[in-house]
Amino acid sequence: MSPDLTRVTVLAGGVGGARFTRGLLAHLAVTAPEAAVTVIVNTGDDMWLDGLRICPDLDTVMYTLGGGINEEQGWGRPDESRRASSEIAAYGRGWSWFTLGDLDLATHIVRTDLLRSGSTLSEATEFLCRRWQPGARLLPMSDQPVETHVCLAENIDDHAAGDYIHFEEWWVRYRARVAITRFEQRGLAEAVAAPGVLEAITAADLVVLPPSNPVVSVGTILAVPGVREALRSTAARVVGVSPIIGGAAVRGMADACLHTIGVETSALAVGRHYGARSAGGLLDAWLIDETDAAALPALAAADIRSAAVPLWMTDLASTTAMAAAVLML
Repeated sequence: MSPDLTRVTVLAGGVGGARFTRGLLAHLAVTAPEAAVTVIVNTGDDMWLDGLRICPDLDTVMYTLGGGINEEQGWGRPDESRRASSEIAAYGRGWSWFTLGDLDLATHIVRTDLLRSGSTLSEATEFLCRRWQPGARLLPMSDQPVETHVCLAENIDDHAAGDYIHFEEWWVRYRARVAITRFEQRGLAEAVAAPGVLEAITAADLVVLPPSNPVVSVGTILAVPGVREALRSTAARVVGVSPIIGGAAVRGMADACLHTIGVETSALAVGRHYGARSAGGLLDAWLIDETDAAALPALAAADIRSAAVPLWMTDLASTTAMAAAVLML
């Protein structure tokens, strides 16, 4: 690794971004223990539920890096109980398909208490991280609330075609199997980048777009005013990791999101979607899976330097190797 590569910034969604960052930290702990990592986290999935402010991606990154994640499902806490959610449901409140574990509820209660006491989301996140010690600086993309909604293309349950529902309802309740026509990030016009976000990009030696959803995770961060411009102007190298392997999403239903915005579900198409910085896009380099190596010539033609390596994050060792490949590229 280059000796001047000491400031690394990651733009992350939930599970994919969290697991990649964990591998990155493990690699840097051996190769560059002095390196500082900042993770700018998507907050477009955030919502109010049961009177609490829920931040799914922030919590997934914090728990994963802090050693408190449910490894099997990739989100939430291990050894959970759901007695509180059952009681809430008994009152006819909450979402039966989005039950919060009792341990997880404690995080949401503390965050909401801090927010209602006057703390910003950045300050509340810093406070929560004092317990989990994630080994990286976690920043929400914005302190202003931004919530992603989707416009339904068909009738479903008590919703009609043309209605907007929260992204989490489409994602969790309907598993993204209901057709939609568009995404709408409410609050984005009033949002500004949280303190430290733009500086973390412009002062970095390397910026990584990990294998997070390119539409509603990384894409939402990029939509915050100033973020895309900071990426285009930074002196740092910008490297992306494909969330698509062999024409399928690594995790989740990113293919449904890509289809909605008219992008093919392929490593090549997502690389072109981000685009080369030399042509007004974002990427200096793009890491794809070895099964997609046939796309390398087309990526080179788009002026995106690329390499093909194994991208399945099956364990910490494979994820660490992936992070090493990013630094090599």
